[in-house]
Amino acid sequence: MSISYEYYKIFYYVGKYKSFSKAAKALNNSQPNITRTMNKLEFELGCKLFIRSKKGVTLTADGEKFFCHVQEAHKHLQMGEAEIDASKKQNTGHISIGFSIGITELLLHNRILPILHDYHLLYPETHIRIINNSTPNLVSDVYHGLIDMAVVTSFSDSNLNLHETVLNSFQDILIAGSSFAHLKDKVLTLSQLVQYPIINLWHGTETYEFYHKIFDSHDLPFEPKIETATTDQVLSFVSNDMGIGFISPMYAKNALREGAVFQINLAENIPMRNISLIHDIKRPVNVAADILEDMICDIKTTTA
Repeated sequence: MSISYEYYKIFYYVGKYKSFSKAAKALNNSQPNITRTMNKLEFELGCKLFIRSKKGVTLTADGEKFFCHVQEAHKHLQMGEAEIDASKKQNTGHISIGFSIGITELLLHNRILPILHDYHLLYPETHIRIINNSTPNLVSDVYHGLIDMAVVTSFSDSNLNLHETVLNSFQDILIAGSSFAHLKDKVLTLSQLVQYPIINLWHGTETYEFYHKIFDSHDLPFEPKIETATTDQVLSFVSNDMGIGFISPMYAKNALREGAVFQINLAENIPMRNISLIHDIKRPVNVAADILEDMICDIKTTTA
């Protein structure tokens, strides 16, 4: 069977983005050409690879199996390109990656830093620049090409046409310290909660806007008494009895087990939130950044 490598490359990007149009943008190609090529690939292989719908495409069972092999081959080819580039330039390139201030140190240490460590061992000459900012600012930086990618919370601005890969989904819980022990066995409503000092990330962050919308939907003001710079600081301030705060149960796990904080039962349901990797597929592929992106996406799970 003689199939052009270009077919496999296009299949990889269609499978990666679950979209013919996004694959076309990433490859600087036209959507009709992408569609024709994938039709030809399905004909050559004698099987259906995609299920097409108005929302995009999904891989069939055969498509999923085939994608695993093509993805692995693509990764090796990328690494080969990077190694050749390194031998010529003694540098595999530059990578800039942003992290939302809503991403806690726990996630960075347990999930992201091991990936960066492995990447650094493979490409020690690559210059990596880390940026820490609010989600809205990082989204803007990715869109304007100031950084290659960003790990953010609750990304929802589809108008910018940035590609999102969900790494984790989580649902916050409400926690408090010993000074609020009288609330342990009670079910608190949001209208009751506004009577207590709330600790949250500062105004201008995606987390602040997330809770502002929730409270506003119940015609309630959202006015934190303390606004912090990081999610870890929310936990620290709550542990020191300075107020009540929302936080992912994964980040509060140790403090809950040690009794430094306890969970308050809330009458209203807090919607699920995502931690996502975003990048702009319209920009030329940076081989060094593309390899790191694939390594990070390999750790994605459905719960946090």
